[in-house]
Amino acid sequence: MALTLHTIKPNKGAKKSRKRVGRGDASCGTYSGRGLKGQRSRSGGKAGLKRKGMQRIILSMPKQKGFKSGRKEAETVNVNEIAQSFPNGAKVTPETLKQKGLVTKIQNGVKVLGRGSIGIKITVTDCAVSASAKEKIEQAGGSVVLN
Repeated sequence: MALTLHTIKPNKGAKKSRKRVGRGDASCGTYSGRGLKGQRSRSGGKAGLKRKGMQRIILSMPKQKGFKSGRKEAETVNVNEIAQSFPNGAKVTPETLKQKGLVTKIQNGVKVLGRGSIGIKITVTDCAVSASAKEKIEQAGGSVVLN
């Protein structure tokens, strides 16, 4: 037999006929591979389920409430803490406050607040100072230098 296009055939078992589903009760299963009742057995049932599962995951996460500012907060120190840590006539700067352990970091600046009382004369430089703290420092004979 001559080998021509109309005589070529695949090997036995190489080609498998596709399963015909959805052709009635007698052909390859009643439910066409979709199982018994339910949302997934009906048309349009599979696509929405993925979104529903994702929605359940998203809703289980806690919602962010409020607003978080990106502004860096300055370290704060009160005048009574300065009065306890510094001698009379001392010069107070962010570096000296850090050396004494009154503040931890000075990158964002230091602000002196007016809680307590002060009885010593000090000079505050390179620090932000509240109005009440400035008044108390100047009443004690000290000064505030704003740069």
